[in-house]
Amino acid sequence: MVPDYQSIHRIIFVRPFDFANMRRMTLEQLRIFLAVAERQHVTRAAEALNLTQSAVSAAISALESRHGVRCFDRIGRRIALTETGAAFMAEARAVLDRAETAEMVLEDLAREPRGRLRLHASQTVASYWLPPRLVALRDLHPGIELRLSVGNTAQAADAVQEGAADLGLVEGDVAHGGLSRQVVARDRLVLVMAADHPWAGLAAVPVAQLAAQGWVLREPGSGTRAAFESWLEGQGLSAADLPPALELPSNEAVLGAVAASRRLGVLSHRAVETAEAAGRIRSLPLPGAERPFSLLTDPRRHRTRAMQALIGLLAG
Repeated sequence: MVPDYQSIHRIIFVRPFDFANMRRMTLEQLRIFLAVAERQHVTRAAEALNLTQSAVSAAISALESRHGVRCFDRIGRRIALTETGAAFMAEARAVLDRAETAEMVLEDLAREPRGRLRLHASQTVASYWLPPRLVALRDLHPGIELRLSVGNTAQAADAVQEGAADLGLVEGDVAHGGLSRQVVARDRLVLVMAADHPWAGLAAVPVAQLAAQGWVLREPGSGTRAAFESWLEGQGLSAADLPPALELPSNEAVLGAVAASRRLGVLSHRAVETAEAAGRIRSLPLPGAERPFSLLTDPRRHRTRAMQALIGLLAG
């Protein structure tokens, strides 16, 4: 019988390589761990990763056995994250973020801007200002894969500082001293109210009566909230003078609450244009309530060609 040299080659060379991989924590194991931890469900994690349920279970078991820990409690058909697993999540995310950054540096050796570009933008920027600029970037450089996360200003700054985002786009000042900040646009705030509010027919904001009104405001940490509180200080008022009845985490939620009540809100003029044109709300300008849209970068990190392409487009 003629020997199957290809099979012999696979036995000699492939098995030691696979055995070595079983002895080390791999990036794939970390991805699987995070997928399971975020969903607390093996089957759903397997579907999201396009893997079999047995492959996901085996990866988790290998990770736990190798390091002598238990990341999940098995409760019937359910699983629950242990304290060890919860503590490990942040480290696993950080390792994967660094690995993704390293991959992007290698991809950046190409002359044409390409590879992944991770953005984290605050809500007003992401919803009303950024989208046409991202379309323009993709038209110019189709090899760039865009990933956009949306939160408030504080969350965007945190993402850039922690390496979870390459660039941040926010609506005002940030308290992260290690980040570089570049103004790329200007915005202004307006007072918003229901179309039938008693102030709807006024030509200007009666500042002296603001403290007597009910309020619906964005949550602390948002650029809109911070800019409004700064404007109040310039009017001789403080945030404590205007305790909000509601604090809501999105522009749309504030608009909906204002339109259905006699309460006032403050948003970007960009966020209210459609609702005002439809007759749902009215707005009044807040004189001097302007703020910058800013680009955040971390000077410690490699600036890829994809990053440079978007920065050039935004600052141009």
